[in-house]
Parts: sequence; C-alpha cells; structure tokens
Amino acid sequence: MFTATSPDQMPDIEMMLSMSGLEFMQAMRDGHVSRPPISALMNYTLDIVEAGKVVFRGVPEFQHTNPAGGVHGGWYGTLLDSCMSCAVMTVTPKGSVYTTLEYKVNLTGAIPVGAEIIATGTIDHAGRSTGVSSGEIRDAKSGKLYATGSATCLIMQRHKD
Repeated sequence: MFTATSPDQMPDIEMMLSMSGLEFMQAMRDGHVSRPPISALMNYTLDIVEAGKVVFRGVPEFQHTNPAGGVHGGWYGTLLDSCMSCAVMTVTPKGSVYTTLEYKVNLTGAIPVGAEIIATGTIDHAGRSTGVSSGEIRDAKSGKLYATGSATCLIMQRHKD
C-alpha cells in the first residue's frame, strides 16, 4: 500500500467508475491504488476487504489526543466513518460512487495511546440509492470494545458525459 502525497497520485473519477466498489477497495488494499492522505495522518491502514465488510487497523498516537490526554473522539469517528462507508463501497456497482450522509458514534471505552485497534465495518442494507452499515472498534489484542457506530451512505450512479 502507498499513500497519496499529492493530488496527482489520487485516483481520478474515471478510474473509480471503471471498477465496482469491491474491485476499487481490493486495488487499494493490494497497492494498485493509493490510500488517501487522511489514513497516514490518522495512522490507520486497510487490512481486510470483502463484499460487505472492511477492516482497518490503527494506532492512536500522542498527536491524536485531546487536552485531557485521551484519544480524541474525532479519531474514533474518523476510523468508524472510514470502515463503515468503505463497507458500503464494497457493494456499489461499477459506474457508481457513494458519500456518507450521516454517521453516529458511541464511545464505550478509552483507547490507550499506542494501542493497536481493529475497526470493522459491515453492511446492513444496500439498495439502489442508499447503504446502511454498522461498525465497531476493538482492541487488536484483547478484543475489548471501544466504540460502535452506524452510517447511512448515498449511492449515486454516475454517467460519463
């Protein structure tokens, strides 16, 4: 996997539309498509891609903490938005794109700085125009639950002009 460090390294819309969402996510996992810059900033990587399921691994670092020294809730939200929306992406057909309409996060525990986590997103519903998914963040070693979430995504058919 490689991370885009400039806009010209990001996949363009034609490339995205030429593949199903599952094929695109597999290409990213396999290093044929760059991963987005936010994944380096937030220190997470794509681990597993299946139809209806995406798993990211991440480690929060000091720069991800809030003024009280705990991992910022935005870090949890970013990881959950990523895994849940990418789970929806895995079921989008060729010629489609998606975007997150809304997501909800429930924090159930404090992730220690430096602890590896697994963020798993799974599809709950995939229709023509919407996808609904759920997610959770767990400790990679103990399995302790740190957060849960849900997301609704808009699925749009794109046509080349």
